[in-house]
Amino acid sequence: MEEQNINQEIEETLSNLSSLNIDDAELYLTQAEEEEEYKIGYKLYNFRRPDKFSKDHLRGLLDIHREFSRQVSMTLTAYLRMHLEVNVVSVDQLTYDEFTRSMPTPITIGIFELSPLPGQALIGISFEVLSSIVDRMLGGVGVSENNNRELTDIEESLAKKVVERTVKTLEGAWKHIMPVQGNIVGLDNNFTMVQVATPSEIVTLVTLEVQVGGKHFGLISLCFPYPMLENVLPLLSTQHIYQSKGLVATSEERQQMISKLNTSTVGIKVILGETEAQVQDLLELKVGDVIKLNNKVTDNLIMEVNQNKKFFVRPGTIKNKISVKITDRYNETDDILKAYI
Repeated sequence: MEEQNINQEIEETLSNLSSLNIDDAELYLTQAEEEEEYKIGYKLYNFRRPDKFSKDHLRGLLDIHREFSRQVSMTLTAYLRMHLEVNVVSVDQLTYDEFTRSMPTPITIGIFELSPLPGQALIGISFEVLSSIVDRMLGGVGVSENNNRELTDIEESLAKKVVERTVKTLEGAWKHIMPVQGNIVGLDNNFTMVQVATPSEIVTLVTLEVQVGGKHFGLISLCFPYPMLENVLPLLSTQHIYQSKGLVATSEERQQMISKLNTSTVGIKVILGETEAQVQDLLELKVGDVIKLNNKVTDNLIMEVNQNKKFFVRPGTIKNKISVKITDRYNETDDILKAYI
């Protein structure tokens, strides 16, 4: 019975092969060859655009620059005294020629080094972002210009300071991989005049979206050529990055963090008391009128730091200036019991 089944399968196979035409037979052989190559381990390789960065490498770069986006947001917000938010949009690999052709003009380009990494990298800041920042540095409110143009000599000098601070912030994001030192080599406004890699060289493009003052949007682009990152590719794994983030900060790093926090500004407000009044009463107020608050003269006042209640204080004067003296940390229970005492 088994011999009959085997003979029947052989006859069906022979009949199928006899019915194939030449084209079908060639296709059959091609598919068989591809399956055989797959078993051996062959894979297609695009010489015009090879993939030199794996998905794990790109995820590692994404994690690094997410940390960079948080740090540069705080740095530029403190420097400009204006809210600025930076978020990573994408991390891609492409050829240097494709990168230069995809960038808008005019654009301010910073050429920088990350020693001891070899070669140079690029940072491009769109005109919308930079014009708003420069306007703020010149005493304005941070308005972005609608018409794109090249920066003047004075504006370029101010832009260089912003690029320098941004590159210095990049050092902190890379310290989990290896300690680097960022140095600005120069500024330009056209990618055709800048050659940090050959046109066919693969580069990594990190695109960040910038929101300035909650009104103006633009992009910051970071370009790292493959030869620059080739030696640190084994370190660009998410596992290595998260393991290195768990290390305890050194005393020098803690001191640097404290020094950065010391330059930050916070809003402080003292609450004299509260009361309820009708709108009509407020409209009829005049000089000399007295408003009765819910606090007693002997009660402590409450000091708010960035709209959070932090301290109990007592009012007074120093050299004819109104001031307060901190008496204790704010305690919500004490504040509630005050009304019943």
